[in-house]
Amino acid sequence: MIPTDIQNYIEKLASPQPTYLNELERETYQKTVLPQMISGYYQGRLLSMFSKLTRPRQILEIGTFTGFSTLCLAEGLLPEGQIHTIDINDEFTVLQNKYFEKSPYRNQIKQYVGNAREIIPRLSQQFDLIFLDADKRFYPEYFKLLVAQLNRGGLLLADNVLWYGKVAHKHIIDAETQALRKYNELLLADKSFEVIILPVRDGISVARKII
Repeated sequence: MIPTDIQNYIEKLASPQPTYLNELERETYQKTVLPQMISGYYQGRLLSMFSKLTRPRQILEIGTFTGFSTLCLAEGLLPEGQIHTIDINDEFTVLQNKYFEKSPYRNQIKQYVGNAREIIPRLSQQFDLIFLDADKRFYPEYFKLLVAQLNRGGLLLADNVLWYGKVAHKHIIDAETQALRKYNELLLADKSFEVIILPVRDGISVARKII
């Protein structure tokens, strides 16, 4: 969404990330088939900033992948806080744990493997920050599940909501595009949220619960 020269410029002017995140990003590109799924440096610093501004006690992440975004979000946790992260795929657990152990947040991270739509209703916590980055086809379902579990004043962040720009073109009707379009519309129509979309990477929706 942003020209390469501008992207390079703003990355140079963003605060550095911890060394273990540099290592995790490098290993993700070396050892996974779809490394572009990682949040990466710039988006990671943005997630970290949102978390530090929110100072959450409880975070929920849907879509762990190799754990990069998990560690970025954990940077803003209160000392007694926790981040609960869910992924349907268990093949990245070893890589996740390798870097969770290298970070200061190992004891604050709780991992779940399985279908998030089944796991979320079983969670008893109320969350101050939620980051949605899972199967795009189910974003509208996730939204309906998450509304009640987000505290008033909390943030609901969702990745990939522009979907390579496809959502802006009504003639594109693949399942992912239609689901993301519906998610964006559901969020705007829900008066318990104020919302804005940031054109960062593939689009991040930022919604604050006000009721």
